[in-house]
This record gives sequence, structure tokens and C-alpha cells, in this order.
Amino acid sequence: MQPFTKMTGLVAPVDRVNVDTDAIIPKQFLKRIERSGFGQFLFFEWRWDEQGNVIPEFNLNKPRYQGASVLISRANFGCGSSREHAPWAILDYGFRCVIAPSFADIFYNNCFKNGILPIQLSEEQVDELFRRTEAQEGYTLNIDLEQKVVTDDKGLRIAFDLDEHRRQFLLQGLDDIGLTLQHEDAISAYEAKRASEASA
Repeated sequence: MQPFTKMTGLVAPVDRVNVDTDAIIPKQFLKRIERSGFGQFLFFEWRWDEQGNVIPEFNLNKPRYQGASVLISRANFGCGSSREHAPWAILDYGFRCVIAPSFADIFYNNCFKNGILPIQLSEEQVDELFRRTEAQEGYTLNIDLEQKVVTDDKGLRIAFDLDEHRRQFLLQGLDDIGLTLQHEDAISAYEAKRASEASA
């Protein structure tokens, strides 16, 4: 998994509360067995109508937000079913960071397992990010996980809190398997000892 330390990215807004995982990646696309390729289906039913035509009003379809890597949204982002395909789709589309006032617990945990940084800020702080994103085409944010701060080039500076264990997961590019493999020598030594005791 790619480590996350610092990034500067174009911001794209999805101004909706309770964005659920079926909206993020609809159930008809869950048949794929790979983790890749889901980005094309992100927010599928909001990006295209029933005839397959692009819905130009949806922000991710607007030219000014193409290439965005920071997603901002509203409260309870990632609610609904526990599908891990939701962060897969977000990451595959190109987003490395999602900022919202609150997240559903399972989605929040799945982000860290897939190299995505979810940042929880206050409603007022998220309102300000929406305002700045709307006011300035090409608005970017600097995300510094080492210092736990979000900044822009207009003087904005917002500190965010994050559990240290989760922060280290991202800084080191570890998932659960990678974390376990850090103790590979100790595991091998234990297994060898158990095998020796069993044969004695």
C-alpha cells in the first residue's frame, strides 16, 4: 500500500448528507473480484441518467473538478452497508483524502486499510471548505499527515485529530497483513518453538 505523508490536491465537493455506500458504488458493480476498476462506477447513479447520459449538474462531471484527489462532503459519509468496495472505488477514481464532519464507522475503518485518509472536521470548518471550493476554480488543499494539518494558499490552516495507530498505518503504507508481517521473525520463532515442543 502506498504510504501517505503529504499531498496537495484539487478539491471536489459532493454537497450531500448521508452519502451511503450504495450511492458511492451501486450493488450491480460488486461482482468484480479485483480491487481495481471500480473508479469508473463511483457515484454512478448521480453521474449518469437511466439512458446513460452524463448529468452535467453533478460536480464530478464538471470540467473544473476533473483530476480531483480531495473529496469534501457532509455528515455521516459512507453510511449504509459495510462494502469495502466503497473505498476501493474512491481510491481508484483518484481520491486519496475525504473530508467530512462525520463518517460511518465501518467505512472510516476501511479507508485506513486502503490508503485513504478520512479527515473529520467541524461543520463550520467543512462549510468554509465548501465556500472556498465554490469561490475559486482549481481550489487545492495541502494535506500534511505528519503534522496533522490542512492548509491552502490563502492562509487557511486547520489542525485535525487522528488516532496515532491509524496515522502510522497510513504513514508507513501498512494494511493489516503488512502490520502482521512486521513481526514475521517473532512469529517464525514462535512457530518453530511450538513445533519443537510438539515433537519432543
